[in-house]
Amino acid sequence: MFTNFTLRHVPPLFVATALTFGGLMPFFNAEYAILEFGLPERIASSKAAQSIMIISSARITAIGLSIFTFCFQEKFAAVDTKLTILGYVGLVDGYVCWLEDVPSTAIVRIISGALIAAWGWFGMTAVQ
Repeated sequence: MFTNFTLRHVPPLFVATALTFGGLMPFFNAEYAILEFGLPERIASSKAAQSIMIISSARITAIGLSIFTFCFQEKFAAVDTKLTILGYVGLVDGYVCWLEDVPSTAIVRIISGALIAAWGWFGMTAVQ
């Protein structure tokens, strides 16, 4: 299990950790998680938004767990595919933050999503 670990595996493991454990945050304090995401207080205090954040976070945690699973199964091409697809998530996150008038958060979300997607697109995890 994960006998071929190299430094190129650190970024996907970091992403998996952030998604898995960051995705658990709303289960304990959804309002705080929304604020940490970068959205304004008027959204964070909404009980409806908090419910949606919890539902969404379960899916993000599942993505993080799938990245961990593929890493430990040494299916690194699958890890790169997941990372590439996460670029879409970063774009949507940035778009929503932009619409909610938090442009600095939007830019960070878009750039980090693009960097994660580029890592996967170029097959950096699976490279031999």
